[in-house]
Amino acid sequence: MSADGVIGPVTTLRIVAAVVERSDGRHLLVRKRGTHAFMQVGGKIEPGEGPVAALVREFEEEVGVRLEPADIESLGRFGAPAANEPDHVVDAYAYRVRLRPGTEIAVQAELEELVWIDPADPVANFPIAPLSRDLLTAAGH
Repeated sequence: MSADGVIGPVTTLRIVAAVVERSDGRHLLVRKRGTHAFMQVGGKIEPGEGPVAALVREFEEEVGVRLEPADIESLGRFGAPAANEPDHVVDAYAYRVRLRPGTEIAVQAELEELVWIDPADPVANFPIAPLSRDLLTAAGH
């Protein structure tokens, strides 16, 4: 909002987001380099790319794991304010991803940090993106 009270244009980002669940029930949140909010693995959908293809690409780029179709379950489509980009909102295709036991996750690409949280008690000493809070609720937590 400008000093005279006028709200500027808002940009919508088409993204995918993965609600990643480990076999012990904990959920993965990640933080991109140069940002403060933790969020789901995911990112922008490229022109001509479908949401599932974008999810598979982003997941492998960010945490080094190649997803199989059986690992992916649609949670629906969600909107929220973008956590790290002022005057932006996200239009997110969200998916639950259940990791198979023994799957190793590693921070890669633009990610700086990851945490595993208890979704039943996601109180943390760090900020969680608005969309991430909504997705934890949608995943049944």
